[in-house]
Amino acid sequence: MAKDDFSFIIVTGMSGGGKTQACRFMEDLGYFVVDNLPPVFIPKFAELCRHSGGHVRRVVLVVDTRGREFFDTFVHVLEEMDKAGTPYEMLFMDASDEAIIRRYKETRRRHPMAANARISDGIQRERRRLESVRNKATYIIDTSALRKVDLKEKIWRLFGSEEGQKMGINVLSFGFKFGMPLDADMVLDVRFLPNPFYIEEMRRKSGAVRDVAEYIRKWPVTQEFEEKLDSLLDFLIPQYIKEGKPQFVIAVGCTGGMHRSVYIACHIYRFLTARGLQVELEHRDLMKNEVEEHSEEPLE
Repeated sequence: MAKDDFSFIIVTGMSGGGKTQACRFMEDLGYFVVDNLPPVFIPKFAELCRHSGGHVRRVVLVVDTRGREFFDTFVHVLEEMDKAGTPYEMLFMDASDEAIIRRYKETRRRHPMAANARISDGIQRERRRLESVRNKATYIIDTSALRKVDLKEKIWRLFGSEEGQKMGINVLSFGFKFGMPLDADMVLDVRFLPNPFYIEEMRRKSGAVRDVAEYIRKWPVTQEFEEKLDSLLDFLIPQYIKEGKPQFVIAVGCTGGMHRSVYIACHIYRFLTARGLQVELEHRDLMKNEVEEHSEEPLE
């Protein structure tokens, strides 16, 4: 992958070769994806992106035979870009005839070069038309026997920065009485922990306030739970990262989303950030309760 501040990737290849899936993975890496731009516009588009003031630094442009007569200028345009010294990389997505036929049979879509003919005939026409383009490719990925997770790993290895490949973790506290978050990957119900709500001087303070946190933490059940939870997270998170999951949402719930869930969510946040992970913390329902703001020094 190009290591400068501007990365311009052209994705092309066989219909049914996996271009759409590859571009979805590149979008997850932060690329701006433009699909099916006529080749004649590519040089000007690349110039506009390069001089966008840093607003568009990572671009993927999909060009394929769907462009019909426009596609015939593709090789000429690439040659002109080479002469002008315009930097780009090209990813060619390929697959065996058998794999492509199977995919078209499964989706029941028409091959773009076989509108009124057999799929196999369209594949052969497209291979001949793409031969000169394939020879100019920087990278070629054959998806015939690839699972989606394998393709994702290849894409991330070729085009992902270290920052882009980090899994984003969102830790969310909530109250069950306000409804469960729909986007949670893991839900922890901590209503079994001792509840500061029944302590008058703590009732209107959140679980992030020091004396409330110390009250919840002092009980053996809390300490044992935190120990087991830490061990579970140490096991689970690397597995999801290895699987290539881009985001993981951990939701922690108690009755009102004010005391116990806030405390445990803060504990998870500190635990994961200490391991160098990319973590965001949100207390969804905290302000839906009657809270004395800034009543005590917050727990660090």
